[in-house]
Amino acid sequence: MLLALLILFSCAGAAAETAETDYAAAVQPDTAGQTLQAEATVYLYVDGDTTHFSIPGWPDNGILKARYIGCNTPESSGKIEEYGKAATRFTRERLQSAEKILIESDTATWNRDTTGSRYLVWVWYQPPGETAYRNLNIELLQNGLAIANSSAQNRYGDTCMAAIASARALKKNIYSGQPDPDFFYGDAIEVTLRELRLNPEEYEGKKVAFTAVITANHSNTVYLESYDPETEMYYGLPAYYGFNMSGGGLEVLRIGNEARIIGTMQYYEAGQAWQVSGMTYRMMKPDDPGNIQVVSQGHEPAWTQIDSDAFETEKVIETDEGAVTWDLAYLLLDTSVSFSGYAEVVDNDINGLYCLEMSDCGEEFIKAYASALPDQEIGDHVINVHGFVHQYDGNYCIRVFNKDNITFLD
Repeated sequence: MLLALLILFSCAGAAAETAETDYAAAVQPDTAGQTLQAEATVYLYVDGDTTHFSIPGWPDNGILKARYIGCNTPESSGKIEEYGKAATRFTRERLQSAEKILIESDTATWNRDTTGSRYLVWVWYQPPGETAYRNLNIELLQNGLAIANSSAQNRYGDTCMAAIASARALKKNIYSGQPDPDFFYGDAIEVTLRELRLNPEEYEGKKVAFTAVITANHSNTVYLESYDPETEMYYGLPAYYGFNMSGGGLEVLRIGNEARIIGTMQYYEAGQAWQVSGMTYRMMKPDDPGNIQVVSQGHEPAWTQIDSDAFETEKVIETDEGAVTWDLAYLLLDTSVSFSGYAEVVDNDINGLYCLEMSDCGEEFIKAYASALPDQEIGDHVINVHGFVHQYDGNYCIRVFNKDNITFLD
């Protein structure tokens, strides 16, 4: 009998030691008026610890760019880190199903982060059918999807630290010692197209892996495109597959596929452009981690509408190091765009291409280079072209691969 009691108490003690506390529900938003609070809806999901919220009456067109206080999730919008995609998915799933979202400051004022463009906030949400809030910052910590980031020096610091200790003790996600099923563990660097476009020199000669949609196929080269939610832009890059790609590989690179691309980043001197090359597909080993692979099908190019000022415009991108100004045309390189305006053929022998000058009555005109022209004479008609942003002779232009991508609007 005594032995049975000892075993019973021992088991009860072990259960108590391993029982998980729900720290995300252990605190509630301040009710004493010591913080600022605002109800919000999601405008844009960025990653695990960054979300853009819509708040009526908020400056900056009603959009608050939020950086979550006290936690730092692995990266998923530049260089991809282990459990970064899982953290991003976790945040999206919680907020998508929320009955209500509340944003709270840590002090009596709204405080910006080091970039100056985002606000440091607590994010609360009510799950379906519940009236109590859950703290998403703390929930990320207790699920091992974020590491500490000045976690103790804030309003809910004790709870943050307890949540981190719990995640460590229970070996959750980044503390599990287990591989992340969403992370590529091959010999390539996991990145995004945005990262490659903004920092190409950093990856020159290195094998990279990323996911993108195939938007065009021309001269043994496919054009790749991927949307970045933080900057609300598409980024593009060509990938040269050469003459030795297998039939199975060409099926992967079919227009409309979203594909996992693995290749080497290089600067193509003859074309004066960055590209990926060295892609492979081993027919006998379709699951080889070094193979290009289909992720999903049925996608369309973005055909981003641009105007005549697009190639003369700058865009500011906020980074952890501060704001960086780029030529918008550079950021649009190799992405699919649409332009409508009056057109005139000004040359028909530019390396076998027809050169068009197009104007939408703005102050600037845009040149388009087409492989072929439609049967109807263009003259001074209003047309629409679907093409890809290129650089030719040091200037930005639109490259049109197919005469069917030129349509008449008048």
